[in-house]
Amino acid sequence: MGKNAVRIKDIAAKANVSVGTVDRVIHNRGRVAEDVRQKVLSMMKELEYEPNMIARTLGSNRTYHLAAIQPNHTLDPYWQAPWDGINKAARELQQYGIELTIYSYDMAQVGSFLEQAELATQSHPHGILIAPLFYRESLPFFERWHQLRIPYVLFNTDIAEIKPLSYVGQDSYQSGFLAGKLLQFGQSQPGTFLIAHIAEDIANSVHVTQKERGFRDYFAQLAAAQPGSSKQDGHNPYKIISIDLPYPTEQSFAQKLTQLLDQEQQQLRGIFVSTSKAYEIAPYLKKYPTDIRLVGYDLLEENIHFLKEGTIDFLINQNPKEQGYYGLYALADQLIFKKDVSPLKYLPLDIIAKENLHYYVEK
Repeated sequence: MGKNAVRIKDIAAKANVSVGTVDRVIHNRGRVAEDVRQKVLSMMKELEYEPNMIARTLGSNRTYHLAAIQPNHTLDPYWQAPWDGINKAARELQQYGIELTIYSYDMAQVGSFLEQAELATQSHPHGILIAPLFYRESLPFFERWHQLRIPYVLFNTDIAEIKPLSYVGQDSYQSGFLAGKLLQFGQSQPGTFLIAHIAEDIANSVHVTQKERGFRDYFAQLAAAQPGSSKQDGHNPYKIISIDLPYPTEQSFAQKLTQLLDQEQQQLRGIFVSTSKAYEIAPYLKKYPTDIRLVGYDLLEENIHFLKEGTIDFLINQNPKEQGYYGLYALADQLIFKKDVSPLKYLPLDIIAKENLHYYVEK
């Protein structure tokens, strides 16, 4: 008999006792003779019986207060998807006693993050889900949560040196490596490839630096594998440059970008935008006659527009809605259902090419 089909009455029949006796043994209530208790436990083990944790949770009447800390979705369209995923999971888990409070911060203001993370901590939640975009400022909170024995799950940004309950999201290094492949795919000529960071504090953004490292490593490996490689004569046919751009609303954004495009356009083969803001770069490429490939992240409406138009060649979908959804479920699995939680849950990266747009938009 499969363990998923085992019922209390099956155990009772096998042990030749009443259903009520089995129930008292399972829940450790009421008096049961020791020899009978051992007989019931033996039958439970033989039949591989597992208690129905969902039913047990429904009957416990316990409330679990969870906190989610993420950037304000009204200030950046990317964060609408994880917001939706978190709230979807919260609605599904409400029947098991989950109560969720979301603490949203302005990702342009470190003070906003500190304020919201402090409020979440002072609420004494049973668990915390966080997108820790501010690396340095997040570390003291992780230490406090460890001391307070508050389990926490990371999403969007993995931080290797800490020990969260779990991380749910992309492998940032591999996504940068993949972006390099997509930019170089089908291009036999050497040239220049640009990494564009938009409104990011690079030194304080672990996920962005990992993407850049993966991107650079792809071209380093590609060059080393070619005849006359850099290992032999110091020559690398691929020039990799990066640019840190301010917010697109600032005048210097257009100035810095157009200046670089003017300088590099003859050799520039592709641009990798390290966040979901490829749509901010796309309009500028229309001014240049050369075919510059553009790769970015995520299925924002603005990105889809330029993918349809053909200005964006590839989008890498990081599945942000699933990051929020499965992140909250990781806490529930630990706190409510007493399941073992994987320390790493890398979600698949979907590649959306302009040639296959009709398939991916419907998805």
